[in-house]
Amino acid sequence: MTNHWVDLKNADYILIIGSNAAENHPASMTWIHKAMDERGAKLIVVDPRFTRTASQADIYAPIRSGTDIAFFGGLMKYIMDNELYHREYLASYTNAATLISPDFKGPADLDGLFSGYNPETHAYDRGSWSYQTGSEGEPQRDETLQAPNSVFQIARRHYARYDLDTVSEITGCPKDKLELVYKTYAESGAPEKTGTILYAMGQTQHTVGSQNVRCMAMIQLLLGNIGRPGGGVNALRGESNVQGSTDMALLADTIPAYMATPIAGKHPTFQTYLEVETPKTSYWTNKPKFLVSLLKAWWGEHATAANGFAYDYMPKVDGASNHYWMALFESMYAGTIKGCWIMGQNPALSGPNVRFEREALKKLDWMVVQEIVETETVGFWKAPGENPADIQTEVFVLPAADAMEKEGSIVTSGRLIQWRPKVANPSGQALADDQILNLIGRELQELYAAEPGDFADPILHLTWDYGAQMDIEKVAAEINGYYTTDNDEGKKGDVLVNFSKLKDDGTTACGNWLFSGYWYPVSDGEGNILPATKRRGQKDPGGLGMYPYWAFSWPVNRRIIYNRCSADLNGNPWAEDKALIWWNGEKWTGYDVPDFVATKAPDAPGGRDPFIMKPDGKGWIFGALNEGPLPEHYEPLETPVSTNAFSSQMHNPVIKIWKTNEGQDIGDNIGSPDKFPIVATTYRVCEHWQAGGMSRWLEWLTECQPEMFVELSNELAAEKGIENGEMVKVRSARGEIEGVAIVTARFRPFHVNGKVVHQIGLPWHFGWGGLATGDSANELTPHVGDGNTTIPEYKAFLVDVEKA
Repeated sequence: MTNHWVDLKNADYILIIGSNAAENHPASMTWIHKAMDERGAKLIVVDPRFTRTASQADIYAPIRSGTDIAFFGGLMKYIMDNELYHREYLASYTNAATLISPDFKGPADLDGLFSGYNPETHAYDRGSWSYQTGSEGEPQRDETLQAPNSVFQIARRHYARYDLDTVSEITGCPKDKLELVYKTYAESGAPEKTGTILYAMGQTQHTVGSQNVRCMAMIQLLLGNIGRPGGGVNALRGESNVQGSTDMALLADTIPAYMATPIAGKHPTFQTYLEVETPKTSYWTNKPKFLVSLLKAWWGEHATAANGFAYDYMPKVDGASNHYWMALFESMYAGTIKGCWIMGQNPALSGPNVRFEREALKKLDWMVVQEIVETETVGFWKAPGENPADIQTEVFVLPAADAMEKEGSIVTSGRLIQWRPKVANPSGQALADDQILNLIGRELQELYAAEPGDFADPILHLTWDYGAQMDIEKVAAEINGYYTTDNDEGKKGDVLVNFSKLKDDGTTACGNWLFSGYWYPVSDGEGNILPATKRRGQKDPGGLGMYPYWAFSWPVNRRIIYNRCSADLNGNPWAEDKALIWWNGEKWTGYDVPDFVATKAPDAPGGRDPFIMKPDGKGWIFGALNEGPLPEHYEPLETPVSTNAFSSQMHNPVIKIWKTNEGQDIGDNIGSPDKFPIVATTYRVCEHWQAGGMSRWLEWLTECQPEMFVELSNELAAEKGIENGEMVKVRSARGEIEGVAIVTARFRPFHVNGKVVHQIGLPWHFGWGGLATGDSANELTPHVGDGNTTIPEYKAFLVDVEKA
């Protein structure tokens, strides 16, 4: 989230799209209703299904799964055509005024593609997407927004094709409903108003998921809603600590705090990594301090300037291999990956085309699973219909602790790092994950000390001094950062006040620069001094819900990022009732930590460049992703329509389409609408959690939601002769499942380009283990993902339905 949960109360307009917040993030509704009740905020919900969230909305608009970019493109056209954008914000704080190379061409010129596309590699040369620059490399701008090659005019031409008629035909949403949504949300562009957009997996789990999110950012920049109370692009994360896990680099392409994973050919040495990855402008110019301090945290006294701070100890990826989810399972199936260690996941149910992914698990030599119950992954080798004698994989199970049996920090969607003490000790042989990993680390160092082998130093020199019984607070101090030597500001071992103290000379160590300050002792506003993350102070200066004494929000306890945007060009709040930070004549001050150089005046050079992490200091409406610098509508890989209304380019041109065992019973098969005419989407219910390991073994939750179901419309049920409560079969090109038919008005048929398109919904929590059992929806989902992140396309695929 650019903002945070409590800040929802400051919104005048709330657009929820791709999220069933009332059911999956119920705490959000407290603040949404507060905004509605006390500010008169308007709630708009856009979803293929009339959800519990939609039942609370002022306006509900249904759209077909996989058509979000068409919907968003229509909204951007409406905003620009009717001049409802926040002009001063747009011209000064974003790159709308920046001039793009005259060589650039877009989909309107190139039949659905951007300039630079290579059909053989399915990738773009981005050279023509660059800024026009001056003699010293500075971006050229026209703040009248009239120059034909300005970002604003390019975007205007690009979305001119996204008229109401065309968007309605693509999405299946009636024109009058689209226009009502567009008109209402565009009102948030008034300087005294703000609107927030909330989204979840319904936006990201598509082959164009990254571009869906880009659309939301572009809309918020057009309307002046980034960096302001009641604004922002706010992801409702799918797990309570998924924000923390990505912050700590449980991603294939990053190391902690979103620095790039070293690639052997691109970053062979410490110096080349810094040269390639450190920009000449923006706050990322401090990257050498962040990286050196990280290496010092990992290798301590063995990381010196003489050896590039042990950079050579870091593993490097080869740059050619794909290390994301689907690629890992394709590699397991191919025999490239021999072993797998699984923690806190149930991939026997949770991955796409899961029959294939279970086949991949059978190809492993060994698999370790840390778990609290015997999930389907633990027992995949004895699943119904399997013969254990035919499966080579040796499975080791490590009994793990439940979340309430572990101490440590979790990070909310709003970047708030809260320390959580354990409430009970693990039972039996179970251990907390950190204790298990600590024992493994200690054992590895002992093993390498006894039998060093080749290049043992990265293991032997690794900082691993947390004790036989893991001292979790020592880990917290390392993540926060500390001085490695005595100096004028502190003694060796003292924790850092924040990342402004980091150095690139080896005198500081820090496991995650974004978290720096969360373990520093500070006041809770009531006279108590304790590590910031442990605070529970309830003072709220300004009344905007910032609550600065409650825990710690990265970075530097900032509750709204890019908050320089909350003030106008002269440093005064756009609206007095939303005054967050302001220029007092000497410095930036207010109710939040300013996301700006504290003493840089509004009229100083760069004083109106609020996006300090960007090289040009501007919010990017035009910003390169793999499939282009502006989002373009492409159909899902499996689509019920035969044409794309905008071009002959049906699908995202840069996606990876796997074809292992294509045409076989278990393989990477793709369905067509002649055999599978119905759109399906997966979703979650309130009573179960993810793939069920935390919920399907509990009696009370099983009583609430006992079995797999298939939700379908009255119209589709009548067409298929299906009655409510009957068992039905659902088939895709990859498999077949059964479930109880839930016949409901929450789904309605879509009218798409003169054709009736039905859609059904499938919860994905179920499996054969536990108390609440049923078939897995992921037996049906395809092995294809987003063109940037490769997150699987769980939200739009083709099926057929019949009575069981």
